[in-house]
Amino acid sequence: MKQDLIIYHGSQQIVEVPKFGIGKKYNDYGQGFYCTESIELAKEWACPLKNDGYSNKYLLHVDGMNVMHLTKGEVNILNWLAILLKHRKFDITSPIGNNARDFILSRFMPDTTNVDVMIGYRADDSYFSFAEDFVNNTISLRDLNLAMQLGTLGEQVVLLSKQAFEQIEFIEHEVVDYRKYYYKRAKRDQNARAAYAGRKKNLQQLIGDIFILDIMREDMKHDDPRLQSIISE
Repeated sequence: MKQDLIIYHGSQQIVEVPKFGIGKKYNDYGQGFYCTESIELAKEWACPLKNDGYSNKYLLHVDGMNVMHLTKGEVNILNWLAILLKHRKFDITSPIGNNARDFILSRFMPDTTNVDVMIGYRADDSYFSFAEDFVNNTISLRDLNLAMQLGTLGEQVVLLSKQAFEQIEFIEHEVVDYRKYYYKRAKRDQNARAAYAGRKKNLQQLIGDIFILDIMREDMKHDDPRLQSIISE
């Protein structure tokens, strides 16, 4: 039996009753209600501007629902990237980029037809730029996999189906002081970029790296051991 989740939604508004079927379709995982199990992360999301926001707290009953985890089990970071490519607008800056986009969608897009709740990385700012760089063949798969772990990104919990919206209960809200969390959010992004830029590679590491061009040339599939060895690092 799956356990219930305590989740938080950071917003400029108090949201007591999340509504199904509204919201932006070009968010990370499409149209849905975006939350997190981390109250600190929700407070950062509540202050994208220099205005106080709200951290809304909920109880989500997940028993009986189809929950897809994008960071564990059979699913990996390339599946996460395919979902991102389906919904977000990428800045394709290389000749390889357009072919890479089509290839990733055709080879690594998981079946999300009956998914009620999706849990995985949130592509904030620097993290989205890392994903773009991989698609444009600028960074390797190892780089992307590591980059998503920088800056203590955390995970988002996204309600996608009508059933999921029917199984969430509002508990309370808390006012969030932008004077702390607006700057904390910016600092998280800066730390991720600095940590990534601070990594130095030697020739041996570069030889062992796999880029999207390599994946396409070799027509690698989801279960290719070369991909799995990097993703599992």
